[in-house]
Amino acid sequence: MRLFRRKSAAADPPDPRTAWPEQPVPDDPAAAAEAFWHGWFELLPMVSAALGEGEPHRVEHELCQLVEALHPRLHFSLERGRQAIYALVVTGQEDPEVRPFTDAWRAAAPPDDAIWEYHDSVPPVPDPTEVTVNLGEHRIALADVRVVAQVDDDEHVVDVAVFHPGFGDLDDATRRTMTFLPLDATLGERLAAERLRRVETAETEPAGAITLLELRELVRGLGTGPDENVGTSG
Repeated sequence: MRLFRRKSAAADPPDPRTAWPEQPVPDDPAAAAEAFWHGWFELLPMVSAALGEGEPHRVEHELCQLVEALHPRLHFSLERGRQAIYALVVTGQEDPEVRPFTDAWRAAAPPDDAIWEYHDSVPPVPDPTEVTVNLGEHRIALADVRVVAQVDDDEHVVDVAVFHPGFGDLDDATRRTMTFLPLDATLGERLAAERLRRVETAETEPAGAITLLELRELVRGLGTGPDENVGTSG
């Protein structure tokens, strides 16, 4: 369950009444990471209180500033942990220019414990078919997502087209977001970036479509042996 996530400026332009100037890129990723964790531990009592009272928005501004000081193109989320109660995710969305900063951030991170775990990319959810995304009046159950996939055995990558019966009710920007969100939830951000080559939105359910869990099995098997193509890329 995602508690909140900082969105990209392109997808959600900042409110000029509350926005702050973009931070410069630090010269030293290791020093920036050390400064982040110092700030995190200073902020942690406030974060814990806000989460405990079910009001994570109370610390969103402070966390945004902390992450942006590490690198202005980083994104973050507070989520339910897989092993711990909470997870802090700081990701560069597989941008190679930002990777030294997430690498340094993860290297300097404290050990995971019962309360917090830390991830430098969005991890997959245990079972994406149990997730329902609420978009205003629309409810998008990921169990209803179908994917048609075409494997390139030589490159060990997959081209996919994503379909959901509710896509027709969404605007173009939301439909695009909901095309990628099930893939990240299923594969995790890093595996999706490594193994998915072309991603399209299907207007109608294509023949030979598979479920998200079947897609996960298919993609995780790439590189370990020959895979047959499943469906077409539309």
